[in-house]
Amino acid sequence: MIYFDNSATTLPRKEVVDSFTIVATKYFGNPSSLHGIGATAEQLLSQARKQVANILDVKEQEIYFTSGGTEGNNMAIKGTAMSFRSRGKHLVVSSIEHPSVIEACEQLVTLGFEVTYVPVDSFGRVRAKDVIDAIRKDTILVSIMHVNNEIGSIQPIEDIGRMLREYPKVLFHVDYVQGIGKVPLQIKESNIDLCTISAHKFHGLKGTGVLYVRDGVNLSPLFSGGSQERRFRSGTENVAGAVSLAKALRLTFEITYTEKQQMKQIQEYLRSELDTLDGVVVNTPINHCAPHILNFSVPKIKSEVLVHALEDKDIYVSTTSACSSKRKAISEVILAMTQDESLASSSIRISLSYENDINEAKEFILSLKSVLEKLEEVMR
Repeated sequence: MIYFDNSATTLPRKEVVDSFTIVATKYFGNPSSLHGIGATAEQLLSQARKQVANILDVKEQEIYFTSGGTEGNNMAIKGTAMSFRSRGKHLVVSSIEHPSVIEACEQLVTLGFEVTYVPVDSFGRVRAKDVIDAIRKDTILVSIMHVNNEIGSIQPIEDIGRMLREYPKVLFHVDYVQGIGKVPLQIKESNIDLCTISAHKFHGLKGTGVLYVRDGVNLSPLFSGGSQERRFRSGTENVAGAVSLAKALRLTFEITYTEKQQMKQIQEYLRSELDTLDGVVVNTPINHCAPHILNFSVPKIKSEVLVHALEDKDIYVSTTSACSSKRKAISEVILAMTQDESLASSSIRISLSYENDINEAKEFILSLKSVLEKLEEVMR
């Protein structure tokens, strides 16, 4: 099997699964309980929070455990909207955000908020100046993803954050789900107020994530009913999940520079081979792109047809983001970049992890050539 769909989810590391199992079975107490078993669970939760904070170079009290990227993005966006609606009801986001951002904004529109969608250039990047120019007197939030989940373009987060220092009443949210562990980002130096990560993107477990909330930022909670996570996220804490997330994050940040370079070399090999194939268009930009994502289109072939043809050869890739692939065949990201529906309806995403190697890439190219030849014969 060749698994090239790591942006959808990664294989959990054995050490991560083991840490979850041990905590879930041996230290299963409710951290809110007063007895010793509960106290032990609370200590483990605190240790996990401290580990995550140290890795991200932020304060412990700025780390909130969540169920993943979708919840984190909703907490950041809706929490800001509800908390600061007396100050203004305008938000600024890019046109290529994850559905959990776009649809959260669309829901806010039904409640009387306004959203400005900043366009991207042909390389899938927003211009920092365009983001700042979209700010109004009633703007309360700017939300820009760090690495696009479909094409891998890296947004100018540091530039946007620096320019936003002139607007201290506008909060800055960054969806860091695809970037963490692959593309460095200094949260504090980038003037980020809210930042989302999800463990299953870096060999952790599904259903575990973190929302960073800068000290001093008070958001309205989405959940009511308890004092957990300093009253910001009610509900009994997933202690085993938090511990396993901290483990996965630590192991990810221990990966050597050489291993990261190997992933980039695989991406470059795939790009060079795809560029030689007739009818194939590479959508991922050469510059300002993450090392693990490569998106291409074959305009004559629908993306889902190619996905299943490759699956028959035990090769797994994807079309749009996993959150959208089952309900639409067209990539809104590619459409925003190119205004070309044929490219948007035939896009394929290859997404790598540190476990992939160059031999898999070579086998993928051979299989892709074979599949394309057969599909072209059928279409004649």
